Amino acid sequence: MGMKSGLVCAALAAVLLGGCAQAPVATAPPPAPAPAPPPEVASGQVSNAAWAADMDHFAAQDAANPPPRNAVLFIGSSSIRKWTSLAQDFPEAPVINRGFGGSEVRDSTYYADRIVVPYHPREIVFYAGDNDLAAGRSPQQVAADVAAFVQRVRRDLPGEPVVYVAIKPSPSRANLLPQIRQANALIEAMAAKDPGLTFVDVFTPMLKADGSLRPELFGPDMLHMNADGYALWTRLLKPYVDAAR
Repeated sequence: MGMKSGLVCAALAAVLLGGCAQAPVATAPPPAPAPAPPPEVASGQVSNAAWAADMDHFAAQDAANPPPRNAVLFIGSSSIRKWTSLAQDFPEAPVINRGFGGSEVRDSTYYADRIVVPYHPREIVFYAGDNDLAAGRSPQQVAADVAAFVQRVRRDLPGEPVVYVAIKPSPSRANLLPQIRQANALIEAMAAKDPGLTFVDVFTPMLKADGSLRPELFGPDMLHMNADGYALWTRLLKPYVDAAR
C-alpha cells in the first residue's frame, strides 16, 4: 500500500472512530436538599401546624391591646379558649387567655415563642391532654409532652412556675377514662419531683362520690364545660392563682 493510500485509510478510520464516540451528555445539578424541619417538628413536638391563623389572631389582639406583663397566663386547648369569664373569675390577678381549640400539648410547646415567652407571665396555668389521648397518643406520650412543654418554657423563662390542670373526665370521652387516669397519675408523679410544676386535680372533684361522671358540669356536647364546670375549676385553681400575685 502506498503512502497516499495509507493516509486515506488512517483518515477514514479516524472519522469512523469519531463517529462512534458519544458527546458528553449535560446532566442537571442534583436537587437542593429540602430544608430541615424545625426542631420541634423533627422531634414530634407539634401535632398540627395549622394553628398559625390562631397565632396571627393573638398577635393582632396584642397589637391592638397590649396584654399586661407579669400576668397569669392560661394556655391550652378549648377548655381554656372557652373560658370567657376568666377575667371575672379571677378579678384579683391580671390574666391572659391564649387557649386555642382542638390543640394538643405539643402545639403549645411548638408555639411557645409566640404565646408564652413574649408575655413574661408570673405563672402559667396549662390545660391540654384529652385531645391528645383522643387522637391516639398514649398516657406515657402525653406525660412526656408535658415535660417537654415545661422544659421549653424554662429555656427562655427560667424558674417559671407551671400549674398543670388535670385532664377532665368528659362524658363524651368516657371510653378514655383509663388512659386519662393513667396520664394524670404520671403527670402528678412528675410534678411531685419538680418544685416548679404543680398538678391540680380537677378530675376527682368532677366525679360523683361513687366515681361516676357528672354530666351536669358539661354543655350539650358533653365534652366542653358549662358555667358550673368553670365555677368548679375557679374554686380549685383560685389558691394557685392568688399565690402567684
